[in-house]
Amino acid sequence: MLNKVKLASVALALSMGVFTATCANAAAPILGEMIKDGQTPSLAPMLKQVLPAVVNISVKGKKDVQGFSLPEEFQFMFPGMGDAFGGGRPQQREFKALGSGVIINSTDALVVTNHHVVADANDIKVQLKDGREFNAKLVGSDEHTDLALLKLENAKDLVQLDLADSDKLEVGDFAIAIGNPYGLGQTVTSGIVSALGRTGLNIENIENFIQTDAAINSGNSGGALINLEGKLIGINTAIMAPSGGNIGIGFAIPANMVKTVTDQILKYGGVKRGMLGVMGTELNADLAKSFDYKENSGAFVNEVLKDSGADKAGIKSGDIITAVNGKKVTSFAQLRAEIATLRAGSEVKLTIFRDGKYQDYTVKIGDSTVGQSVSADSAKDISPAFAGASLANAKDGGVEVTDVVKGSMAQRFGLRKGDVITGVNKADVKNLNDLKKNLEKVKGQISAIRINRNGGTLYITLR
Repeated sequence: MLNKVKLASVALALSMGVFTATCANAAAPILGEMIKDGQTPSLAPMLKQVLPAVVNISVKGKKDVQGFSLPEEFQFMFPGMGDAFGGGRPQQREFKALGSGVIINSTDALVVTNHHVVADANDIKVQLKDGREFNAKLVGSDEHTDLALLKLENAKDLVQLDLADSDKLEVGDFAIAIGNPYGLGQTVTSGIVSALGRTGLNIENIENFIQTDAAINSGNSGGALINLEGKLIGINTAIMAPSGGNIGIGFAIPANMVKTVTDQILKYGGVKRGMLGVMGTELNADLAKSFDYKENSGAFVNEVLKDSGADKAGIKSGDIITAVNGKKVTSFAQLRAEIATLRAGSEVKLTIFRDGKYQDYTVKIGDSTVGQSVSADSAKDISPAFAGASLANAKDGGVEVTDVVKGSMAQRFGLRKGDVITGVNKADVKNLNDLKKNLEKVKGQISAIRINRNGGTLYITLR
């Protein structure tokens, strides 16, 4: 294990140009302290231990690509040509992709990577640093956090990375990225943690990213972000690249989220996402002032869903959630990310600001898969056709469409705010759980959604 203080001093000295010819004398005392036995401090000893745990991933698969359809006004000019262009129908295309992964359990040969690296793959191969190659099977995946868990077939003598407590990270901590950018396996870059809790980037549904300036490029997805102790602090997932290349702004999924998600995948085959039972918004200065709140961070509660864990615990509209289990809440997006990684049935302590006082409430987390409502972000998990529709269990039975995002898939399919979904084909729908189960039964088939609208009944066909 390397000495964190000494390495930090080396890095700082380098960044300040201490080792230039003009500053050689000034650097001499520092070098004299740090150079022992004729060896300059280096990351190499730690990396020799770590690199075997970071793997290269190559995938093959097929995915649907929307076929090209001629605009109606031009179709008369090319009669019978619709099929030649695919007629607008989805077409299957073969693809190949490269990515990275991290061995987190050497005994069971488990590798964590990004969901988007292995999505739609039917052939996954993992290559180790020593050149060995293994077929890998997908254990489970979570699109919302962009994490996937693989199991290597017949793999032995593996090296794993231990996970650090990412909640202890601070801006300015050193960070090292390892991955397979552009197929150049075992590439190492270094930098610092430049921000924590990044949200609102529209990269994933659930965002709580570590931001780093360690160079991350195409192919780094799924690779390791480690600290100077050689422990995993995050899984690299995305970069901000307006010019197409690295500009020093990369994002990683925190190790604590990785642990929670992979534990659930192992236990359930997927993620049983927790639900607090509140709908809210980001706190702004005007809202804070209106509620005599002196801070500039927190999650503002707009609405509390009836009979949810939050409702039963006494959370009210107008409350400002300031902490989860003692951890400061900076935004509603962060709150959402924290709750979404908790297991259904667990309890969480919320610190609430109300009427000029801070109060603690214990809330039992519900199961979002059988919850009272589904957000516009999550409705696509029930059906892609529902993307952009906010759904909730209707008071008198069925599923009410509480809102529809303009221009969304749900709007294009004909859903309107106030609609109540009462059936799928011949099956009745009494709640969200019914809707989800009935749609799973007819997955891949044309289905008729029965809707009550303004006292009348109509059907919308989903494909």
